[in-house]
Amino acid sequence: MALDQSFVGRSYPPTEPYEVGREKIREFAEAVGDPNPAYTDPEAAKALGHPDVIAPPTFVFAITFKAAGQVVQDPQLGLDYSRVVHGDQKFSYVRPVRAGDRLTVTSTIEAIKSLAGNDILDIRGEVHDEAGEHVVTAWTKLVARAAEEA
Repeated sequence: MALDQSFVGRSYPPTEPYEVGREKIREFAEAVGDPNPAYTDPEAAKALGHPDVIAPPTFVFAITFKAAGQVVQDPQLGLDYSRVVHGDQKFSYVRPVRAGDRLTVTSTIEAIKSLAGNDILDIRGEVHDEAGEHVVTAWTKLVARAAEEA
């Protein structure tokens, strides 16, 4: 059953603040195999003009995808998450994510499309710091595969 088009434009409440820690950044950089010293060495980050270590560009996925859970779990939307695959991810940064940031995410359904029986859901996550400044926008595309015919 196709998802309801009337949900396009619906925004969900901001998440609770997520505090970005140096150790989380280091662990993430190691997990993705990125040896950039700006991710692990405060002095290297400061030499590049940052007040503390910065996170790799895809680090914010962890908090924006979790925030998108508000959309996915909305019973009125009717998304069957057991049939969902992650289709795409994009980021547009105003500034890097830094250790010490306290970030919130507001998720909005940007588009719903049906294609070959699949539902394609585009979710935009606006990430702001504690001062309300925009840090990054993340777009997540989810594909709910069509149910197999018996």
